[in-house]
Amino acid sequence: MTTLRDRIQGCWLGKAVGGTLGQTFEGLTGPLTADFYYPVPTEMVPNDDLDLQVLYACVLGEMESPVVDRHVFAAAWRDHVSFPWNEYGVGMRNLAEGLEPPHTGSFDNWFTKGEGAAIRSELWACLAPGNPDLAAAYAYEDACFDHDGEGIYAAQFLARLQSLAFVETDPDVLLDGALTGIPKDSELFGVVTDTRAWVLENDDWTVVRQLIVDTYGSDDFTDVRQNTGFVIVGWLMGTTFSERISITNNCGEDCDSSTATIGALLGILDPNSIEEKWLAPIGNDLVLNKEITGITPPATLDGFTDLVISLHDRLSGDHPSATSSEFDPNSHTIAVEVAHFNTTFGSWAERDNSELPPVGSVLPEISTTASSLPGTWVQMPRDDFTDRLLLLRYRVDARGREKVRLMFNSTEEYRIWLNGEYLHGAQGSNLLFPAPHMAPVGQFIDFSMPVGIHELTVVVKKPPVTRNVAEWVIALVELPSALWIENAFRP
Repeated sequence: MTTLRDRIQGCWLGKAVGGTLGQTFEGLTGPLTADFYYPVPTEMVPNDDLDLQVLYACVLGEMESPVVDRHVFAAAWRDHVSFPWNEYGVGMRNLAEGLEPPHTGSFDNWFTKGEGAAIRSELWACLAPGNPDLAAAYAYEDACFDHDGEGIYAAQFLARLQSLAFVETDPDVLLDGALTGIPKDSELFGVVTDTRAWVLENDDWTVVRQLIVDTYGSDDFTDVRQNTGFVIVGWLMGTTFSERISITNNCGEDCDSSTATIGALLGILDPNSIEEKWLAPIGNDLVLNKEITGITPPATLDGFTDLVISLHDRLSGDHPSATSSEFDPNSHTIAVEVAHFNTTFGSWAERDNSELPPVGSVLPEISTTASSLPGTWVQMPRDDFTDRLLLLRYRVDARGREKVRLMFNSTEEYRIWLNGEYLHGAQGSNLLFPAPHMAPVGQFIDFSMPVGIHELTVVVKKPPVTRNVAEWVIALVELPSALWIENAFRP
């Protein structure tokens, strides 16, 4: 007879297998053809998917009366995490600027649809096995730290699915139950529903994968919509553990995350389905990334299973009751000076073939007016450009950090000056992926920032008639960590 402990341990073993398999191929566009680890490891590969759940369990385990609470998790991020990646970095920046969850996840966050919370769903299922409503409520407390909308729905969907997998095996029953409570007009609901239909209509998983990409695909390889579809494809179109995790992995994109998710689900459904060939290379040692600090985690996956079971027994089973302070986004805008102009006449009648001032040019005096931007992420309609060029003058402070990276990930061509001296310029990018640790090539510069408040002037070209909106994200991060500098543009 399969026990609760067997299923929880199967969850973590499947998670470790899938994460280790997928990490080699993370970010690649499928379809791929991998059928085993490459290279074959000698231990599990550390993965933030599991790291953060270990952190949460350790923090909860140290509490006299553990409670699943967004503020407990926010403190854990502040005290123990230094991952700069995507929504993680934005959530930690917002927290450092005084915001509380859920506003840390919803405000000024380009990555609200990222995979970062969906990949942390298993813990909530293991703490509420067979209770999908409670698992989803737990998942919200976690996901709202660094996500909003689809990113939260995905975490709740997976938590519900995995919770139900402790007591049910029929895929249709599981999927119907998991979708309960997910808004029917959400794209997460749509991709799950559509993928189920496409699976029934096609025998080739690569065809279904392409339908998902055509309908829900994104330039962001971590987008939770397409990656959740890939989990469903692997589960429904495979017949064995090996075949299912291989299909999901070979869909590509954020495949260390999606493959870890399908591995965990299969481990809950049938712990004995995980073939020994997958388990032998990774062993039982629990290996975390160095960016998780200040905790003493269990040494093994067995020990982590014991910790989770202990928490399951200690939690009250009550739904979370945390509240948060009100937040007005208008109180956290970024003050700028603005000018609309062109380079065909006046004091800046010098330009290159982009219509922008040439690279290396001196910044002349231009009359500006006071304005504000909603945050670091801006979407400005083409019609709001009243001339060919938009000048934005920010005030910037590195808050004592010397080595910094300035990223200006923009759809439009731009030039930047610091204190009137030319600093950087780039063409517009078809790829908007404003992650400072891996900013698109050419749209960032690393340099030493003097102490104090400085004037940063950005000139952005008006979008062409074929694009209705100019979009950009500006970031100042410290090096080498690539963590956002709090209130860098609000000195």
